[in-house]
Amino acid sequence: MITHPEKVLFPADGITKGELARYYETVAPAMLPHLRGRPVTMERFPAGIERKGFIQKDVAKLAPEWIERVEVPKKGGQSSHALVTDERALLWMINLNTITPHIWVSRAPELHAPDLCVFDLDPSQEDDAALRAAALLVRAQLEELGLESAIKTSGSKGFHIAVALDRAADFETLWPFAHAVGTLLVKRHPQVFTQEFIKADRAGRILIDTGRNGFGATFAAAYAVRPRNGAPVSAPCTWDEIEQGKVGPRTFTLRNVPQRLAELGDVWSTLGVRPLSLTRSLEMLATLVTDEDHAQSRAASVRRPKTRNAPRDRRSGPHRA
Repeated sequence: MITHPEKVLFPADGITKGELARYYETVAPAMLPHLRGRPVTMERFPAGIERKGFIQKDVAKLAPEWIERVEVPKKGGQSSHALVTDERALLWMINLNTITPHIWVSRAPELHAPDLCVFDLDPSQEDDAALRAAALLVRAQLEELGLESAIKTSGSKGFHIAVALDRAADFETLWPFAHAVGTLLVKRHPQVFTQEFIKADRAGRILIDTGRNGFGATFAAAYAVRPRNGAPVSAPCTWDEIEQGKVGPRTFTLRNVPQRLAELGDVWSTLGVRPLSLTRSLEMLATLVTDEDHAQSRAASVRRPKTRNAPRDRRSGPHRA
């Protein structure tokens, strides 16, 4: 099924398309439960990661008939997104030189009913100890709001922190909730967190990115390989590993995750077993975040460079978490 398995996709590491496919085949039993039902955006690198890749959402003209898909509304029509239901579908994507599958926080057929809330920590500078401390602050804040969370490495610069939801809230509720949590964290820890869109205005602080929680927004799937040297993986980890300083954003790779799974299994296997309601948490937030807080947060998150010559933010879009 894999054509040209000898093609080198990660030149610095000698990782071929065949090795990438074998990795995804190995992790499929752990990965598929996190993928099923979620529209997928493929991040493809036909010439390897040292050449420019591209993002593909619509597979209407590409996917074979046996690939399940879901129609997603877009401006001027609809887009046909692939669904990964089994190993065969996953390897079909990899055969297209997909390095990273990015997924929604909702599942078909209930696309307007998200079952995850995701916070993406995006540091301005590499400091794993400071990043881990920030992740623990996010966990503590969510616990105060009555929400249990799970964490995974992004495989890039930061961490993804997820809360499993009962699907009672829609996106019109979820995104304001997540943004308000970010606002509260900035209010309480202004030297640690920021919601400034422009990197030059972050002053070394960690962006708490809540943009993954909008309709159609995506984040790197659990166990997805990222297009960086070393083939880092966005892998679930435990809060104990964070507390003990054992894990950084790129600790896990294509070459060590299979052994980790063999020894520990999927540490996110219970995510979603006890989905949570946002009702009480929203009530609590209303007493903790003022209108002035919201206004300041909104100004920071929508601020843009004033001129074309101003420093531009190069942060990846929602699909590039």
